[in-house]
Amino acid sequence: MARYAGVDHGHKTLSVLLLYWMYGIYMVKKPKIDIKAVKKRLNQMRKEVEEISQATEEARQPVELDQSAVGRLSRMDALQTQAMQLETERRRSMEIIRINSALKRLEKGEFGYCASCGIDIEQKRVENNPTTPTCFDCAQLSEN
Repeated sequence: MARYAGVDHGHKTLSVLLLYWMYGIYMVKKPKIDIKAVKKRLNQMRKEVEEISQATEEARQPVELDQSAVGRLSRMDALQTQAMQLETERRRSMEIIRINSALKRLEKGEFGYCASCGIDIEQKRVENNPTTPTCFDCAQLSEN
């Protein structure tokens, strides 16, 4: 798929894209992404997520069910805390997967392009969340 810069065309037909190209709408240069800065930010994000994960490891440990050591309400509270920490850890794992995927796209030279349609991902979208693999339009389509 051809990659066009400068215009958010969403999911237009090939004939419309060809007309845009013929009339020079796509002659605007895409703003350069600072690959080193993005890579540094992604590595920092991964490090922060891993540090938080290590800090909360104890809260994810199995809860002791001995009633003589801990009261019923305390056990229920510990079970609820454990369940919340396990879900939070699952989300952290997904975030690390997204970060690693973005780093792989950087290495392959595919960073900044939508994984679904191949067009440029909006600059502000990449700056806001460098792990995003899709443009706004494809993200909207996948939510529906």
